[in-house]
Amino acid sequence: MTNTSGPAALEPPAATEAPAIETPTQQHWRPRVHFTARDSWLNDPNGLLHHEGVYHLFFQNNPSGSTWGNMSWGHATSQDLTTWQEQPVAIACTPQEHVYSGSAVADVRNTAGFAGPGQCALVAIYTSAYTEHSHRPGVQAQSLAYSLDAGRTWRRYAGNPVLDIGARDFRDPKVFWYGGDDGHWVMVVVEASEHRVAVYTSADLKEWTLTSRFGPAHATGGVWECPDLFPLPVRGTGQVRWVLLVSLNPGGIAGGSGTQYFVGHFDGTTFTPERLSSGAAAAAGEDLRDFDWLDHGRDYYAAVSFNDVPDGRRLTIGWAGNWDYAASTPTAPWRSAMSLVRELDLVRDAGGRHRIAQRPVLPTDGARPENLLVHRVQVPCGPGQRWQLVLATGEGDDDDRVSIVLDGDERTLSCDRTRSGAVDFHPAFPGVDSAPLLSEQVSEVLVVADGCVLEVYADGGLSTITQLVFPAAPLRRLHQGALD
Repeated sequence: MTNTSGPAALEPPAATEAPAIETPTQQHWRPRVHFTARDSWLNDPNGLLHHEGVYHLFFQNNPSGSTWGNMSWGHATSQDLTTWQEQPVAIACTPQEHVYSGSAVADVRNTAGFAGPGQCALVAIYTSAYTEHSHRPGVQAQSLAYSLDAGRTWRRYAGNPVLDIGARDFRDPKVFWYGGDDGHWVMVVVEASEHRVAVYTSADLKEWTLTSRFGPAHATGGVWECPDLFPLPVRGTGQVRWVLLVSLNPGGIAGGSGTQYFVGHFDGTTFTPERLSSGAAAAAGEDLRDFDWLDHGRDYYAAVSFNDVPDGRRLTIGWAGNWDYAASTPTAPWRSAMSLVRELDLVRDAGGRHRIAQRPVLPTDGARPENLLVHRVQVPCGPGQRWQLVLATGEGDDDDRVSIVLDGDERTLSCDRTRSGAVDFHPAFPGVDSAPLLSEQVSEVLVVADGCVLEVYADGGLSTITQLVFPAAPLRRLHQGALD
């Protein structure tokens, strides 16, 4: 949860904004399968959890307006990951406490003692950002809230905070259970301005012990945020590695916000990466392309994974936004969207390096909503070959469009949104994003255009680009062909 890019983080809640009216153009900008709040602001996904057949998406939310502020946990639920129902605000801010990012677990062993006979407590672990009206002004600490009715209502723990080191930039706890019945809880949480991820362990979610730290490492051009740590299978090998996600803002690969990842091993207390470039921290002038990025677009941030997904699948969702211009995007009364849910695994490349492959969760063909464009194509992309896909609102040269180019010589996938419609609301918005291609001859490309969110996947999900677009009409036309 960035507290340096929005309004001042320690102000008391602002007055409710006057509701805006959604124009016809803004209506077609609202995605159909990417979640948006009904009439308010959202950013980082929080508390991702599967419980009793329901997926829970909590999120940073300003219930009172369409700009950052009054940080609370909004709530949405789904059974298929593409159709979401917004629920009442789960954990609301108070004059003393803003509710920053975090995670949620099902305490099936009742380690915290919140549940009674026959109950299972859902426990949210979030960052309390204490305001000037509190007893800890300016401090960020980790707190608990719990639900005994499957996530419908939430109660703050009377003993909050449960982890307080007196720091101003200590946030975004991701908590999970490690081991069997004799295991323990693990929390990864950022010391944001120090570019470190701290690992804590606990038996009961209330008392936490520091066991290790990771970082600084690789991209450190902005504060670190929203860590996640989880195991992933290595495709076709029967092996497993652990992946550490770390978002940062600014300093992302495409400018502004971005999410990097590290692959390695975890023993329950310490994460050890397999590979680090140039020692530890990124040196001045070091190429960000040397590092591993979950997405190479401008609009994919704070991605974290769901706890307790059936069959052990690892599913993530990110915020489709960028702090450079998030407050300026031209939608109303809602602002910002989530990405598609993505399923992850690892692929070992020709050099022996483990890379994340991502596959979006899409509605079945029969349930695909109108104006959702899904296009999959095999593109020749060997040396000397360049291939272009153009998404446009119509057939004319002046119609709004996005150009997607695969370059066989440069081994790149690029997306150009400079002519995509409304681009002048912020100087950082128009531009071209590029991702590396790993295949030698042919790349499978999947394009998903849904309202204002465009997601492009190449090389079986090894290369991804997510961009916001604001065309005058839906991007329904698709042209493709070789470039000279």
